[in-house]
Amino acid sequence: MKLHHFLLFIHLAGVVVWVGGMAFAHFCLRPAALALPPAQRLGLWRAVLGRFFRIVWVAIAVIVVSGFAMLLEVGFAQAPRSWHVMAAIGLLMAAIFASIWFGPWRALQQAVAAESWAQGAQALNLIRQRVTLNLVLGTLTVALATLGLAY
Repeated sequence: MKLHHFLLFIHLAGVVVWVGGMAFAHFCLRPAALALPPAQRLGLWRAVLGRFFRIVWVAIAVIVVSGFAMLLEVGFAQAPRSWHVMAAIGLLMAAIFASIWFGPWRALQQAVAAESWAQGAQALNLIRQRVTLNLVLGTLTVALATLGLAY
């Protein structure tokens, strides 16, 4: 096994966890959670996102380190342009995630602790909007990597 193969594996594993988790939350968990009353729904989201967001931090670290290691392996100047585009999109996604973590995620936690369901719903809506944007960007990046455009 070459180092490149290992780097690609852990890179893709991080992408699967992050983008797959967002897809699950958006298309499966969200519709099911809408049937719950606000206190239960927001409590559920706080518990789920608390676990998922910690995993996302690890996934981001793995993706960034392995991605830049693969870029260094071939040399930045020799790497296909699409690799640079994927790196830029990935860094943008990480920044969007950080904006969730330090903004509406904290607001959601505080609102649930204070049983302020209206404020919690607003925070959750901001999280949903940013996660949706990241899901679109992540899907675009996967398409760029797999549809023959990345090499």
